[in-house]
Amino acid sequence: MAEKYQTVARKSTRKFEVLGRKEVAMSVPLPLVEVWEDLQPEVEHLTGIAGLKIIQAVIEDEVTRRVGPRHHPEAASGYLRWGQQPGYVNFCGQKVRVRRPRVRTREGQEVELESYARMQHDGRRQRAVQSVLEGYGIDKSSVSREFVHASAAQLKELCERKLGELDVVAILIDGIYFGKQVLVVALGVKSSGEKQVLGVWQGATENTAVVKDLLEDLVARGLSTERQYLFVIDGAKALRAAIERVFGDRAEVQRCQLHKRRNVGEHLPKNVQRDYDRRIRNAYAMTGYAEAKAELEKIFRQLERVNPSAARSLEEGLEETLTVHRLGVGALLRRSLSTTNPIESCLSTVERVARRVKRWHGGDQALRWTATGLLEAERRFHKVRGYREMATLQHKLNPSLTQQVQVA
Repeated sequence: MAEKYQTVARKSTRKFEVLGRKEVAMSVPLPLVEVWEDLQPEVEHLTGIAGLKIIQAVIEDEVTRRVGPRHHPEAASGYLRWGQQPGYVNFCGQKVRVRRPRVRTREGQEVELESYARMQHDGRRQRAVQSVLEGYGIDKSSVSREFVHASAAQLKELCERKLGELDVVAILIDGIYFGKQVLVVALGVKSSGEKQVLGVWQGATENTAVVKDLLEDLVARGLSTERQYLFVIDGAKALRAAIERVFGDRAEVQRCQLHKRRNVGEHLPKNVQRDYDRRIRNAYAMTGYAEAKAELEKIFRQLERVNPSAARSLEEGLEETLTVHRLGVGALLRRSLSTTNPIESCLSTVERVARRVKRWHGGDQALRWTATGLLEAERRFHKVRGYREMATLQHKLNPSLTQQVQVA
């Protein structure tokens, strides 16, 4: 964390008695920047975050002692790191999900981590974590003020990013609701396959005006309207209309295939939902554009006889659910860009970060929490699957741009 953000320290004063009953004030530095992404207004939540960090550090310390430093295993240790997997520990009287490091012998046998096993059965460590916070004398109001300042800085960083130098190929757009407010988020995928949050815009509803304002803000910060991008959306008409207004016919739009399948299924009786969903999914899994479209049209004709409403749902925007097929995108990358899953995964982190907020107010509160969650998610981003094909997609979208790069 210290490598990414400027270290910020806050002095907290705690009074205590010494000989002669003389009060002495002692200042202790608290590096709040190391925990501000997870910080909540409630002191109890801060306690939980600190406790989980301590638990994770204890488990990692055992791994280091057994194997050696990360990326530099000791040859004489006889053990190797073997990735991570989902796990849990017992904390605050309940099971809490964590990422459990795995260790194996050089012969391939799994090694049980003693610290992890004990953490699953012993919740007494909560008292030690609580004593850390009590030692600093932190009160609820000061924690809240620190988070407001920290999250405001993160919002400023996110909203002022320059986008002119980013080699963006695809842009995914989706919204998230907090109370009566919607936050519309744009996620970019670069030619390298790396993902980056491009921007966020606040409104009362996910309407055309809000999305248009978001896109115009991206353009103002450097996103070119002369280049052609692949926009991936859930199918909302407001999103489609806003893209049309800002980028015109230069935009290629991919409507989420998963949303299309769900929409069709909602019109069908339960006894046939699974069968038709399987058939639509198989059609989208076909490699060629012509064969996939022909199969979907066949399903449409059958649905007209079974349920006209489901047939109309499948027909609506069908061509734009096949954009990645028409562009000849390879199978791996097609799976990544044919749905809004990448941005929905990002927004799930925002929901996790903001889950303790009980009441949403006006102003920039929702924006600040969303920015905090988005930057937290961004720290864990991986390249999209099939990222090696992104350069090919860029060439298909902007052939003249590729030629200019080659000449240069």
